Amino acid sequence: MARRRPRPRGRSGIGWSGLAGALLLLLAVGSGGALAYFYVSAPPRPLLDSESLCPVSGPQGITVVLVDTSDDLPETTQRDVLGLLDDLITTLPPFHKLDIRVLDIAGERSRSLFSKCNPGDGAGLSEWTDNPRIARLRWIEDFRKPAADAVTSSVTAAKAISSPIMAAIQNIAIDQFSSAASQSIGKTLYVISDMIEFTRDYSQYPRAGDLSFARYKQSPAYPKFRTDLHGANVIIRYVTRLSNGQPLIDGTAHMEFWKAWIEDNRGRFGGVKRLQGA
Repeated sequence: MARRRPRPRGRSGIGWSGLAGALLLLLAVGSGGALAYFYVSAPPRPLLDSESLCPVSGPQGITVVLVDTSDDLPETTQRDVLGLLDDLITTLPPFHKLDIRVLDIAGERSRSLFSKCNPGDGAGLSEWTDNPRIARLRWIEDFRKPAADAVTSSVTAAKAISSPIMAAIQNIAIDQFSSAASQSIGKTLYVISDMIEFTRDYSQYPRAGDLSFARYKQSPAYPKFRTDLHGANVIIRYVTRLSNGQPLIDGTAHMEFWKAWIEDNRGRFGGVKRLQGA
């Protein structure tokens, strides 16, 4: 009688269900590894202060804008200024502070209209580790809109007979550039003004005398407004004032004075650009 041949066994002993389970396990491990990679490779977002939106360790850079409101700005110049400030708002790097100020003429200082850090608009955030949509909404509601409102308010003239630009810059240097934490970060100051200093201690109007730095150094204003700008980059957006159709003062000599003043006060002169309109 013939003997039955034994039934052949499967080579691996694993059926289709077992194979599918193994594949699912491999996919889960791969996905977990990818997620872990995103967490490890993505730069950590700093913890932010709820009021200032700045990192609790301090801003990573500071940009201050001082708008001289002692005289009306022509409509063309206002549009130029609004465009400049809008560019600053939208291009400010994440975790850098923007401080928009106007002259406090009565107090001989500056007054802040808006001072917050850019918390980031969600661009470049990973869907795996963050929520770009919520970050974008926060940027719009807490940073973009209030900054734009401050910009609109900044070009409203305050009508005054004095223009204490040096005192305002001194005030900004003390408030924003003097702390130990600010020494290691970039600092920029934009001054939007006709730059005509006029106080009881010193005047740049033509009848007061020439625009030489030597005359200024002999005035009471020199020791009074001695300032440490701590290496801040100072950029001037120059408003041209006219008298009988001609510039009120020599713009070239005027900018040479302010270059000397900035450098004498340990700042860096970042250049000047004349705004449109006069």
